This record gives sequence, C-alpha cells and structure tokens, in this order.
Amino acid sequence: MKKFKFALFYLLQWTWALSQNLVGGIGCLLLALSGKHSRENFHGAMVTYVNTEKSFGGVSIGMFVFMNAKYSKANPEDGWTHDTRVHEFGHCVQSLLLGPLYWLVVALPSVLWCNIPAVVRWRKEKDVSYYALYCEGWANVWGAAWSGVDFVTDEMRKRGRFGRKW
Repeated sequence: MKKFKFALFYLLQWTWALSQNLVGGIGCLLLALSGKHSRENFHGAMVTYVNTEKSFGGVSIGMFVFMNAKYSKANPEDGWTHDTRVHEFGHCVQSLLLGPLYWLVVALPSVLWCNIPAVVRWRKEKDVSYYALYCEGWANVWGAAWSGVDFVTDEMRKRGRFGRKW
C-alpha cells in the first residue's frame, strides 16, 4: 500500500502538477550544481536546505521544498525545522489537488501575503498570524493530516493550524 501511495504521489506530481515540478526541479538542479544545499526526503517531497543569507523560511514548488539552512540548521529535530517541513509538505498536497490552478489559488496569494511590506507590517501591528491566510492555514492542516506528523512548537500547535489564537 505504501508503494502505491508513493507511486500515485509521483504520478500526479509529474502529470497534473507538472508546471510546478518543472520549476521546482530546475531550482533543485541549479542548487545541486552550485553545491549550496543539502537535501532529504519527507513523505515523497524533496526537501532542500539552502545555504543563503537571504531572509526566507521555506517555499514549496510542487514536490520540491526549499528551506533556509540558516534558520533550520538542517536539523530535523529542531522544532522550527520540523514544523516548517510539515507546513511546506501541505503545500505539496495542495499542488496535487489543484494542479495548474495552484499558481493562482495558492502561490500568488502566498507570495503577496509574505512579501508586500504593508501587509507584513499590518500583520505585525494587528498580531495576525501568517497562517491566517486561507492557503497557509490549509497547508498546515493538510501537511499534518497527509504526513501523519503533528506540529511540535507551541506557536504551531496553538495558533499555527488556523492562524488564530486559542
């Protein structure tokens, strides 16, 4: 059953979600050629730890997950690293569901939510979680459900799944 699950995961990633995986695959290949990364498999997703000074936590493009090694220290037992992998895996699952619509439904809103300075400032001033945006909270829920791995940090367990304080 497990082999069937992975076969279906890869089949859908390289057919229905082809555009995302071509972009993510090229990114992974370029990083491999530069030697500025290390990688691991997380439930079928290729997680790449990028050695960079740029300020980003993680990004998922198809089945390719890129995480900042500066923050994660490539340590899978670290709480931030663990939770970010689960969250980014949720985006991989969204990619499977939405196929080519992923760019409009998830990627574009996520990029805008994360990178527009006025939005970032508003979230900080109003104490609005990054995960309050529908596609980010959805990635948390699906990442945990589809991987069978739960969050470990208090921020993600209490607030991160749906972006609300409780």
